[in-house]
Amino acid sequence: MDSKRAVILIGHGGVPSDCPPELVGRFKREEALAKGRPSPGLAAADAELRAWPRTDSTDPYGAGLRSLLAALKAQLPGHEVVEAYNEFCPPTLEQALAAVIGRGAREVTVLSTMYTRGGLHSEKEIPALLEAERLRHAGVVIRYVWPYSLEAVSGMLAQEVLRTEK
Repeated sequence: MDSKRAVILIGHGGVPSDCPPELVGRFKREEALAKGRPSPGLAAADAELRAWPRTDSTDPYGAGLRSLLAALKAQLPGHEVVEAYNEFCPPTLEQALAAVIGRGAREVTVLSTMYTRGGLHSEKEIPALLEAERLRHAGVVIRYVWPYSLEAVSGMLAQEVLRTEK
């Protein structure tokens, strides 16, 4: 594997089914109070929620993303392919970037599982975070493959419709 190239597949993330409702409620309250700004309370609740133990049965979203990750790895020989999450799950995009760069990646491509325009994570948060990371890692090429080609996404969806009609 060429450890000089990496791909980070970033999904939204989900709350594990056995996570205490109090923790989720505290996270949501802190998120509302922070109003998009950094907050020690939000950071603490986020860290606790991301650290909650998970299994494939308690975190089916994570299991699904890892299945997609495995299929993507098979399509991209010569790339290190890892996961990251916008919310609720480890690792964060910053953590995934630090890990692959620490292992020698010099080109990192970030892919989101969110395909449509208008989403806060894909359209605002990820680009802003990557801009800061580009400054932090000046010798590394960091690409964000988004927005996706409407023709490519609609073509994939149409193929799936036709596959199920056979």
